Formats: sequence, structure tokens, C-alpha cells
Amino acid sequence: MLLNMKNIKFIIKSELLSVTFSFLFSACTGFTDVDLPSSQLTATAVFQEKSTATAGMVDIYSKMRDKGLLTGYTSGLSVQLGLYADELSFYGSPATIQANFYNNTLMQTDTALLDLWNSSYSQIYAANSVIEGVSASAKLSAADKQQLMGEAIFVRSLIHFYLLNTFGPIPYINSTNYKNNSTVSRLPEKSVYEKIKNDLELASDLLPEAYAGSDRTRPNKFAAKALLARVCLYMELWEEAANAASAVLNQTDLYKWPQSINNLFEKQSLSTIWQFIPATTGANTYEGISFVFLQGPPALVAVSSDLYNAFTSEDLRKVQWIKTVSNGSSTWYHAYKYKNQSSTAASMEYSIVLRLAEQYLIRAESRAHTGDLIGAKEDLNKTRNLAGLTNTASVTAEEILQSVYRERQLELFTEFGHRFFDLKRTGRLNEVLSPVKAQWNTSDRLFPLPESELLLNPNLLPQNEGY
Repeated sequence: MLLNMKNIKFIIKSELLSVTFSFLFSACTGFTDVDLPSSQLTATAVFQEKSTATAGMVDIYSKMRDKGLLTGYTSGLSVQLGLYADELSFYGSPATIQANFYNNTLMQTDTALLDLWNSSYSQIYAANSVIEGVSASAKLSAADKQQLMGEAIFVRSLIHFYLLNTFGPIPYINSTNYKNNSTVSRLPEKSVYEKIKNDLELASDLLPEAYAGSDRTRPNKFAAKALLARVCLYMELWEEAANAASAVLNQTDLYKWPQSINNLFEKQSLSTIWQFIPATTGANTYEGISFVFLQGPPALVAVSSDLYNAFTSEDLRKVQWIKTVSNGSSTWYHAYKYKNQSSTAASMEYSIVLRLAEQYLIRAESRAHTGDLIGAKEDLNKTRNLAGLTNTASVTAEEILQSVYRERQLELFTEFGHRFFDLKRTGRLNEVLSPVKAQWNTSDRLFPLPESELLLNPNLLPQNEGY
């Protein structure tokens, strides 16, 4: 329920100099039930020290990794939108929520939608708590304040971006004021985009170029720039999108274009911009658990024949990023970007949220729109050549755009819903999905808002069309 957290509290356990920080996101009942005095008192203590304030921010990343829109588990968008569009085929029980996504039969009473909504706004609430707590801290240094505020603002914009592109017009929550938040109204999509863009510009100003910590698991300035490039692309601000992407791509000392696609999704890849660290040493990714299967038939999902057949035989991604499983009579395919389904002695793969290839494709598309066709083709050829393909034969702006759309399908499959969002923003949803999705309707471009949220706050009405 929209920021209706009963027990959002900061729990601090100190033992000598070791401090552990945790947000309790899970008990969402009614926003007016927030245990405000206790939360305020513990929050004051948390943000007096860098270690506990940082632990609070890191805890938000762990919640994003484990639950909500960005988890690589079967409840997240990589699986759900892969089924909802044309990337994945479904093999599970008709009683599971994934069947509703695959059949495009979502209902406003589906608990999975409520879980996505609740976890997202819980994470936004936590980010706002960090912003407010850090701002009020009398002990944190100016540099530490900027770092933590930049990270929290980045997270707030990121989650709003995904909410906007799944649910349509949404509230933009930028405070922890539960009285105000319990009666918020939905904003037009353009207004939400503007707020996301403003937040990302602020985050990129606050965040340093260098990564805090190790393994690129906390966002830096260029993570904010990378997401800003995507947002500007979706807003059709072509020059701004190209400029933001260039700001990332120009950091050639920090980011390296890979020589091979074989290890591109390993944790040490220098084409990674930002990633989630696994929960424990030796654990790998939820994506590996969700997508990889060793024998058929699949338990839940497999790569669809439409996606598999979209690759040419020369495309190395068809060999390296998709794996064939056969039982002698039938054949299935699974996504194989993340190759470790189980734990290893040391963690080999982290869940990559932002990576360099997307930035080249953002700039290619933006350049095609602004008339820089040579530059657009150069960017497009980066991912094509890495996949073993020759330079694009596209000549006109429209041909280049169509090639970029196709390249995005092949490069970004099963990564947080890129395919569905691309079809929607380019006006191709009905054209592409109607022939392959028997129950597809134009109104399926958006999820329904959870019915319980509309009952709690009528200001969220009207419900999305078709539900």
C-alpha cells in the first residue's frame, strides 16, 4: 500500500565498532499506522555516524535485489515482463501469478501487483528517510552527505521510473510525511518524467566520479548519468540523451568495452556501471536461479521461439547467451547471460542493473533522430561487432532506427523489461504482440493499479483503462 508502512523502523545493533542496519519494509498495513515517534528517534541516531548511515543505504540495495521491480527472482520485471511481452514462454502451473502475466490477464486484485507496488513505495520511503536523515545530520561530513544523498535520490528516481512505465501516471513521493502521502494523487506521465529527470540531474551533481566501496555496487556520478540518458531517450530529448550517454562512454579509464561477450556478466566486468551484490559470499544471482534449467521440460519459463529465432546463426549471443536443453524428443532454450544457477566458492556474478552496451544503443538511437547518421552507425556497430556481426547495412535514419530497435531486442533481452518498454515507447506494442499473444489488448500497455490502494486512497482514481 502506498507508503502505508506499519513498522518502518531503523534497527541498530552495535557491538564494539561493528554496526548493522536494517529497514523493516515488510509489514505494510496502513500508512497512518506508521510508528512515527520510534522511527524518528532511531533515525536521528542512525544518521549521526557514517557507518550506520551507509549501512542504511546499502540495506535499501539489498531490498531492491531481493524483492520488487528490480529483483532478478521470478517475481521481478525481468521474468514478469519477459512473459508479458514476447521474450519468454511459460511452463508453470496455471494457478501461478506468472500465468496471468504470460496470458496478459492481470487483474486489479492480483496480489503480485500489490507486492510490486508495496515494495517499490517502501523502497522509495526508505530512500526519502535517508535523504531527510542525512540532510538533518549534524555530524556527517559534507562529502559523506553528498554521497549518501546522491545515492538515495538516484534510487528514488530509478524506482519511480519503473513504476511509471508499468503503472502509468503515479504519485511522485519525495518525503516521509505520511499524512500527505496517504492522500496523494497521480501525476501525468510527463510531470513524473520531469521529476525523475530533475532528481537524476541532482544526483549526478552530488555523486562523485569514483565508486564508493568495491565491485561497483554503489552508484556513482555516471550511474546517474546512465539512467538520465535512458530517461531523456524515453522523453524523446534526443540531444540530451546523447550527451548524457557520452558523459558515460567518455570515461574510458573507468569503463572498458569488452573484447568478448563470454564474461560480460561476471562481477569484475569493466563494462558494468552498477550492479547488486549477492546476499552472501558464494551466492550468485537470482537471474541464474530464475532462468537456468538443466533438464526439460522447464519448471517455469524458457526463452520463446520468437526471441530465439530473432538471432541469426552468426550472432554469438545466440550461442553464448542462450543455451539449448533437450530430452530427446523436445527442445527448449533458456537465457544464459548469468551462468551460475547455484552457489560457488566465491561469488562469480552480480546482478547488473546498468551496463555500457545500453549507453551505446541510447546514443545510436538519439544520433539517428538528430541526423548524425555516421555516429549512429558507429555506436550501433559496437554491439553488433562484439556479437560477431558485420557492420550495419542501414543507410537512412529510419533504417538505422529499425536496426537499433532490433539490436536492443537481441542485446538487452531478459534485463528488467527493456523489450516491453521499447515496444511501448516506440508505438509497436500492438503490431508486435497482437499476432503472438492471443489475449493481448491495447489497454495491456499498463498494469492495473491494485484495487486495495484505490480503496484506501480514492485520489488515485481513476483506474487504468481496461481494468
